[in-house]
Amino acid sequence: MNKTENLSGFALLLLVVSAGSLALEPDIFFRLLIGLGLGYALTRSALGFAGSVNRAFRAGSTKLMRALMLMFAATAIATTAFLYNQNPKDLDLWVNPINAGLVIGGLLFGFGMSFASCCASGVLTYFSSNLTRPALILLCFGAGVFLGFPLQATQPWITDTLISTQTYANQGVYLPDLFPNDPMKGYFGAILLTLLFAGLVSWLAHRYEQHRRRNDTYIGVAAEKAQEEQSSSNIGQHPFFSHQTYEALFVSRWSMTTGIAVIVVLFTLLMGVTGAGWGASSPFGFWFGRLLIAFGADPAAIAAFTHRPVEVFTMPFFSHPVNVQNLGIMLGAMVSLLLAGRFFGSMSKMRLSVKEALLLIIAGLAMGLGTRFANGCNVGALFTPIANFSLSGWIFLVFMVAGGVIGNLTGKRLQS
Repeated sequence: MNKTENLSGFALLLLVVSAGSLALEPDIFFRLLIGLGLGYALTRSALGFAGSVNRAFRAGSTKLMRALMLMFAATAIATTAFLYNQNPKDLDLWVNPINAGLVIGGLLFGFGMSFASCCASGVLTYFSSNLTRPALILLCFGAGVFLGFPLQATQPWITDTLISTQTYANQGVYLPDLFPNDPMKGYFGAILLTLLFAGLVSWLAHRYEQHRRRNDTYIGVAAEKAQEEQSSSNIGQHPFFSHQTYEALFVSRWSMTTGIAVIVVLFTLLMGVTGAGWGASSPFGFWFGRLLIAFGADPAAIAAFTHRPVEVFTMPFFSHPVNVQNLGIMLGAMVSLLLAGRFFGSMSKMRLSVKEALLLIIAGLAMGLGTRFANGCNVGALFTPIANFSLSGWIFLVFMVAGGVIGNLTGKRLQS
């Protein structure tokens, strides 16, 4: 137990919450709290979208993939409470187009994700255990998003959808529309279809893991083994002010189920309060534009190139809600490691070889461009669309997994 780290974690949390409550507008402060919660939960429970593919390919474990299916289904059911008596068009639902951009973007994102070992939200939590790698990934990710902005705004193969339903005509497929005679306005059928998709992916993942076990190629994941060994069930067996209670409250890893439950609650709160889901990647492009402006680029020229309002590149950083939410994710991950006494011990090597740097540059650019082609990242094109009953999320999942497999095969060849 490292008391210095532990106290630093509490101090950082207190500082962030106090400063945020005083300096930020209420809606922005809410985003900060959501970000802190997401960063903490992702780190404490070792959850990450990138790991769902990489763990399966490299270690044979599909436990994380199956856990994500549970999270997707649970979140879709929970958000129905906000959709049922609302006009979906009055909410900022992420019903994305189904087109070539979705396919290519999913492949690119999965490919880059395999080399980076993180995604848009993952690179934010990555800063809590490293510096050089996530900084390079984030810089190139931002460059990819920035370069993809004009394509996203102008290319029909990204903007237009091949199929759509009546609620979001010419935009995408909204699953409740597929069940016009449903007694629950289409949501009962949409929930059942979501459960069917999640169950099918889980079944396939389980079959794949069993195949790896039978062929003695199953390795397992250390973080998953630690989660199985650790438990917070002894929290009531010791005095409240004791080392054992502190371990249970702040050190022992959460199970994936606990992490999923927290993220579902946070997503549902975000949806209920803001009317919008979880997004992360667009601000990376805005940050890259800000960097160019800091080096002398003309803000008007940046806005014209990207087809984005000049304000997103020049407004105060803490006035943009997703900027603050993303920063909160980074800080929440840091708080988690500090409270657990793992922050300094988890800091891995800072130096990169030329080969490592080149692969991370490719990974960042591929993920950044992929998010513009698919109109989002693993939260903006996968998690939130599925929770918002958009068929596009499930299609993105298929091609993101395919891209991840291709990336891992490529990486394996490069290492041999």
